[in-house]
Amino acid sequence: MMSVFRKMMPREDRFFEMFCRHAKTVVAAAEAMEKLLKGEAVQENCDRIIALEDEADEITREVMLAIRRSFITPFDRGDIKDLIQSMDDAIDMMHKTVKIIRLFEQSSFDPLMRELGGEIVKAAGLMQQAIGLLDRIGANAHQLSSIAEEITRVEGRSDELHDEGLKDLYRRHGASGDAMAYMIGSEIYSNLEKIVDRFEDVANEISGVVIENV
Repeated sequence: MMSVFRKMMPREDRFFEMFCRHAKTVVAAAEAMEKLLKGEAVQENCDRIIALEDEADEITREVMLAIRRSFITPFDRGDIKDLIQSMDDAIDMMHKTVKIIRLFEQSSFDPLMRELGGEIVKAAGLMQQAIGLLDRIGANAHQLSSIAEEITRVEGRSDELHDEGLKDLYRRHGASGDAMAYMIGSEIYSNLEKIVDRFEDVANEISGVVIENV
């Protein structure tokens, strides 16, 4: 009965606009992450990620305020909160990675780290595509589910790159006893893999919204 009532009421479409703005910010941060991992303007791209994370936080606050002030929301308030928070967690993890890179003054990165940067961009792009389809959940349900599955595959590939990267670090630094180089490298790999994990969280939230609203 409630679902019928909700369909009869005007929707708060501004939520979709805020979701799309946030997704665009996350994609821009992912692209900056990929560039810095390639060694391109490392400090400038670190600064860009930090600035974009601030923008994303502001959009998240807008969404939270809109949830409290809106009589009708396009789907469950708890789902809206969880979705925007999971999106924000992805860019927060990029910010944490930047902190590690700056703390240890890293300016060059392993090939497998650069590959992980590419996977981050893939996951971010897929997330943005899915977010753009949420305003018509019923019509786009199949496509949304397919995108969520693709993000999961990207996450699986990222796990493989993370493990390969740790093995490579051990081969190069374990025998030489350079514990600091291994520690720094493993910390960066861990953070990069966690970024993609956060995108999988977004995919799971989207899948949940689809199940509840179709």
